Amino acid sequence: MKKNRLGEFQELVLMTVIVLQEDAYGVEIQRNLEERLNERLSVGAIQTALKRMVEKGFLTSEFGEATQKRGGKRKRIYQATPYAHRVLREMKDIRSSLWQAMPELGLSNT
Repeated sequence: MKKNRLGEFQELVLMTVIVLQEDAYGVEIQRNLEERLNERLSVGAIQTALKRMVEKGFLTSEFGEATQKRGGKRKRIYQATPYAHRVLREMKDIRSSLWQAMPELGLSNT
């Protein structure tokens, strides 16, 4: 795996960007993740993760069109890079390998 690893939260944000496609902007990423995780997330945490992933080359972004609904403000739309797709596949393969190697999970008192 490359040195530019993703933390768990960044991985979830990146996967959400890929799922949302052209709707991958801050507030929608937050809403979608909150729904999936069943917990509240701050916009700041989402924005920080997005910014760091842009810096690492996992994401690109561009402004969408201004809309009346947003008072003329434009959304910053994010898109995963080919590098991000490759790293996610590597991470999935590593996780799958580990899950296959693990003994059956059972209930224990430890």
